[in-house]
Formats: sequence, C-alpha cells, structure tokens
Amino acid sequence: MRKAVAVLACVALLSGCGLSAGSSVPLEVKPGSIRPIPQLRDVEITVGSKDFSEQIILGYLAEFALTAAGAKVRDLTNISGSNSQRDALTSGQIDLVWEYTGTSWISYLGNTDAIPDAAAQFEAVRKADLEKNKVVWVNMAPLDNTYAFAMTKQNAQRLGIKTTSDIARLAKENPAEATFCVETEFANRNDGFPGLQQTYGFSVKKENVRTLATGAIYPAMTDSKICNFGEVFTTDGRILALDLAVVEDDKKFFPRYNAALNIRQELFEKHPEIAEVIKPIADRLTNDVMLRLNAQVDVNGKDPADVARNWLVEQGFVTLTGPVVTRG
Repeated sequence: MRKAVAVLACVALLSGCGLSAGSSVPLEVKPGSIRPIPQLRDVEITVGSKDFSEQIILGYLAEFALTAAGAKVRDLTNISGSNSQRDALTSGQIDLVWEYTGTSWISYLGNTDAIPDAAAQFEAVRKADLEKNKVVWVNMAPLDNTYAFAMTKQNAQRLGIKTTSDIARLAKENPAEATFCVETEFANRNDGFPGLQQTYGFSVKKENVRTLATGAIYPAMTDSKICNFGEVFTTDGRILALDLAVVEDDKKFFPRYNAALNIRQELFEKHPEIAEVIKPIADRLTNDVMLRLNAQVDVNGKDPADVARNWLVEQGFVTLTGPVVTRG
C-alpha cells in the first residue's frame, strides 16, 4: 500500500536495494511556457518516484519540466516502496521526489494523529522534515490522494448514500447492507477502518468485512457484488473508468495526502529555481486531473512517460522536438 512504509530488508544503498545510478529522461521536450533558466543549465538532478502509476507520472512531470528549464536530468523513477524512496532521497542517491503530506507525517515522522487541515498539515510536515531530515517541502498540489469509500452509482441511489454519516446510519438501520471490502492494513490502522467506525459511531459485523488486495476490491464491488462499499484512493483512475460514486468523508476523518515536491536541502539552497519551475505544474494537479492521467495508464495501458509529456504539451508547459512518438 502506497501510504505505508515499505517492508524491505535492504538498506538504501545503490548495491543493497538494486538502485542504479539512473538513466536519461525517456522522451525529449523543448521549452514552452517553462523557459530555460541560466542557473539550472546543465545542473545534474536525479528524480525519483515510488513504483505505482501516479508516482511515476509525477516523476516524469518533474523530469520533463526541469529538462525544458535546462537541467541535466537523470531518471530514477519506479523505486520499490516508500521506505526505499525516502532513504534514497535522504542519502543523496536522488535529489527530488513527489511525496504525500500524510505519508511523511505518519510513516516517516512517526506521528499518530493527522492534522485535518491541508495547509496546516503541509506546514507541520515542512517544518519537521527540514529540521530532522534536511528535506525541503515546496509546491503542495491540490491533489489529495487520501482514503475513501466508493460504491456503484446504482447502490448509492438505492441505499441513499452520499456521505460516510449515511453509511453509519445504514449500518445501524440495515446492517445486512453494510458490507465492506478493504485491504488488510486498512482494516487494522488507526487512520483506517477502526478509527473511522469510532469517529462516525457505528460498528460492523465481522462477517460483513472482507479483506482483499487493492486490485480485487473493484470487481468485488462491481462484478461479484461481494460488498457494497470498497476502500479506494481518491485519485485512482479506476474510479473514473468504472463510473463509481465516491462517498464524502463529511467529518474529515481521513488524513490529508496532498502531493508536494521534496528536495534535498543542499540542492535547494544552491538552486531554489527548481521550485519556480515546478510550481505552475503543481498548481494545476487537482484530483480530477490526476484521476484522468492515472486512468490513461492503469485502464488504457498507456506509458506513464507518454501520459506525462502529452499533458505538459497540452498545458503549454513544454513543446515537442518533432512528431509525437509514443512507446508501447
């Protein structure tokens, strides 16, 4: 699961975790609204990411943008696990990544209680991570890839569900319909199902909760009808592809997981222009935008590099060196 610290035995060394020194950026771009910045000309920057679609897309967005600004960028996206990515950043193997505020606050910084306000959560993470780990946080995006429950729109209409408070009401009035599919970790985390039930004041019979792998939750809701409610992440492209209804967390129980850029302090102090390059991109990354980008990869099978570059071209941030050539 993307929010948990990955359970990996290796330490974050190039040889120990199998990380290479990186490769060149996979596709070429020219400047668009992102113009060359003299201070970044030929500056070597290694960009990393975790190993799921959203993270890889975000990594490529940064790579293409910095390339257009004149930097000499190396690609080290697709690192297995949150812990390995974080160790690669703090050890200097990579220079910048996109990270989620809730992940850092809970998993890296060891806090148990999340801060419900997105701006306050970002500020708390920014201050603590700089002091403890020399990691600079900049450019928080609107996209908030947090937990949610989803359901088919037919079930939402049939059961009258719009909010999690409605789910609590259903669990009390018609417990047989309060059926859930969740990941094993979510079923046991304080910021998962147990805490949610406590906050909203309801309980569910054990036999009404099925623990499944993330990918199995979607067909369990839609095809097999094993459960009415499935645990999802709010920017998962399958929500869009399957036309699911996302249940509103009306008491704002779930932590905020806004994406923001993490940069090694040493690099940022030398080249604060990096934040200037990425900011207009971060400002446009809403949940709706990320849903559509993720769906192109996870549902339509497109290459993350193509998806990232094409969106930057559509937005005018970069231009192409020639005709669009997609891979795979």
